[in-house]
Amino acid sequence: MHGHVEVNARRVDIPSYRVSPDDVVAVRDASPVRPAAELATELTDRVAPWLLADTDALVGRVLREPERHEIQAPLEEQLVVEFYSRV
Repeated sequence: MHGHVEVNARRVDIPSYRVSPDDVVAVRDASPVRPAAELATELTDRVAPWLLADTDALVGRVLREPERHEIQAPLEEQLVVEFYSRV
């Protein structure tokens, strides 16, 4: 992330940073990736139901934690459990 993102107006440079409900996430104004982020917002017209997004300002808010059925990632939870049970 290299510090291109702010969470609750504080610079974050941890890629695995965990956000919580009511956290506000934004692309920093001085970030060199801002033009790419603006372009990326034009490529989608949907936002997950647990998020609130202002695509013009590149700011979003986490409304709540997602429910399992709302996550569209190809994920087999049982394989993850089996992998970590061996460790």
